[in-house]
Order: sequence, then structure tokens, then C-alpha cells
Amino acid sequence: MIDTPSLRVLILDDEPFMLKLLAHQLTILGFSEIITCENGFAALAVIDASGPAIGLVVCDLSMPEMDGVEFIRHLVARDFQGALILASGVDIRILQAAEQLVKAHGMTLLGVLQKPVSPQSLKLLLEQSLPSLPRNHIRSRAVFTAPEIRDAIDDKQFINYYQPKVGVPGGELLGVEALVRWKHPISGLIYPDQFIAEAESHGLIDVLTNLVLANALSDAAAWRCSGLALPVAVNISMDSMSDLDFPDRVAQLAADAGVTSGDMVLEITESRVARDARTALDVLTRLRLKGFSLSIDDFGTGHSSMAQLRDLPFNQMKIDRSFVHGAHGNSTTRAIYTSSLAMGKELNLDIVAEGVETFADWTFLTRTGCHVAQGFFIARPMPTEELPNWLMAWDDRVLRELSNPIEAEAE
Repeated sequence: MIDTPSLRVLILDDEPFMLKLLAHQLTILGFSEIITCENGFAALAVIDASGPAIGLVVCDLSMPEMDGVEFIRHLVARDFQGALILASGVDIRILQAAEQLVKAHGMTLLGVLQKPVSPQSLKLLLEQSLPSLPRNHIRSRAVFTAPEIRDAIDDKQFINYYQPKVGVPGGELLGVEALVRWKHPISGLIYPDQFIAEAESHGLIDVLTNLVLANALSDAAAWRCSGLALPVAVNISMDSMSDLDFPDRVAQLAADAGVTSGDMVLEITESRVARDARTALDVLTRLRLKGFSLSIDDFGTGHSSMAQLRDLPFNQMKIDRSFVHGAHGNSTTRAIYTSSLAMGKELNLDIVAEGVETFADWTFLTRTGCHVAQGFFIARPMPTEELPNWLMAWDDRVLRELSNPIEAEAE
């Protein structure tokens, strides 16, 4: 039985038999508050009613009167804060498109299931997803203003978490990625999707980037003193590529911390277009001349990936998690992953696969020859002080699980 977090679950499906089947499966798994609805209007009435909020919706897509896509639109309009599972018998490409729609709306999607839903697949999805849900089943979605962000920067409320990158198949620690978090005095830990866009829009991203870089370099220097020499990667906004002094500033920060440029990776997201391609090319070329590694982040999801690989001096490619997680069982995703991997190898790039969340993802990377992995299967982002203990536990796990893949896969 799954240790359920007392979620109120709503199942929306126009087939009475499917409603009974899913409700029965969830009851067996330990859920006690389950509401079933045969159409979207009834489901919205339940969500709008006073009382404890619905924490999880299991939703079909193909339904008369109001289909699943329309229902999702209504959830967004209501700022629904629970989680969602899509369960449908429609074509897999339609299901994948609906999955991307939910993610584009910023909703919490636990996963997608094809009908008929087996008890094993539902149980596995919930076991993997429920532990990652924040307390109260939602992540704070407060909107923060530019002045609030500025004050938080001045007060040094932004801290770095670190997510390891490891070699495949041996599991050796190859480096970490710095991921900024806002330690808000009232709202708790705030994630980047709630403040980065606002910082970029109001000219605060450079100041925030400097703080993240300084923290990362300070931590890297401390690790080196303790005998742990770790390359550290830092995300850099395309907005920083408009500052011709940026390479000198980064080089000075590294020198002040006693960290060599060869131990730093600057990950450039391709989700934004450079405002001036000439300036970006100038800045990126000078960064490489100074010895910094440059990674094209979230490859395949943003603007002009092919042109950027052709024109900009990247020496690393990070394949986006949407093309890694589950690729072993999805022919479309697998095709994009394998073509990206082949292209990266042809260009002699170091290749990192993001979104490695299961043992199946890990073995898929092993079979396909991608040598660096990052994702929840390995570790979630953690404060710097937790890294040594994680490393000891990871080394033990490598010996117990990854050296015996058949036994680990059976578990």
C-alpha cells in the first residue's frame, strides 16, 4: 500500500466502468477520499465547492460535452493547485500533446497512462511521483515583484542547491550543477520558475547571476580544500550575453575564489533568443578563449538549436529531460534523443542527459552510449552541506545496485 498523503482524489471519465475500476485501484492503494464524475461540468462543480481542496485529478481526454483539453483549460482558469494524471485511450501522439499542454500551463503533472490502466502502472506512477510532491501537495505559485526580488538579492536570500552529474555506467561523480533557490522568509523555498522571468524582464538577472556565480565558486573552492575537486556548472541567461564585460567579470570572480576556468561550465539556455547575435558571439567566444566550458542547455526545446550549434563555440550539449525520461518506451522521444546524441558525438561535444529518473532511463543511457547522466534517479538538488553524505550513500548504492543491473531492475 502506498503511503498516501491524505489526498482528495477526483476521477473524471465518461465511462462508468472505468470510474469504478480506477476508484477500486486507488482504494486498494490506500486512498480514502475518492470522488467520481462522468462529465467535466460535474467535476468543476466539485472543484468549486467549499471544503477541503481536491489534491489529485485523474482525467480522461476523449469525452462528450467537455473533452479533457477543455477541462484542463477550466482548471487553469481556476488556478487549480492540485496534481493531474492523464489517463486515456487516445492515440499516443495526442496523449503526448496533452501532456505538453499541461506542462506549458505550469500545472503539476504526475504522468500519463494509456487505457486500459493496469494496477501495476498506476501503482508505479504514484510511488514515483507522490514523494516528490511538496507539502500540502502544491508548490507555492505566488507572483513576486521586481522590488521584492531586488530586496532579496540585497539581503542574500538566494542560495545555491547542487545536483550531481555522474558517469555512465560506472557512476563516478563528474561535477555538479548549481541551481538557485530563493529562501523566502515567509513563503519558504521558492523555485526559479517563479522569479527568473521577472528578474530578466526588469534588468535584475545580471545581479542575480553574479550572486549565484560567487556562491558556486566559493563552494567549489571549499570542496577543493576538503579534497573534493568538482567542476561546477552555472546557468547563464542569454541576457548576460549582451554584456561585453561579462567574460572578464566571470574570470575575475573565478580568480578571486581560486578556481580555474577549466573547472567551470556555463550552461546557456536556448529558450531565449540573443538580442544581438554579434555581441553574444563575441562574449561566448571570449569565454571559451579564457578556458570556460560552454554548454547548450535544454537542447531541442528552444530557438534555432541547429544554428546555435553551428555558430556558437559550445563544447557541451545537455539533452533536455523531455527527450530522455521514458525514451526507452516511447518511439518518438527515443528518435529525438538518439538523433541528438548522434549529432553531439559527430560534433565532438561532451553530452549530458538530463531527466534520468528511473533505472530504466539509466540502462537506456548505458545501451545508447551517453556517458554522463543527471536526474532524480541519481539525486535531487541539495544544499552544499548535504553533498558529502550523498556521495557516500551514492558510492554504496553504485556497488549494491548499479553493479548488478539485473537485480536492481527486478527491484
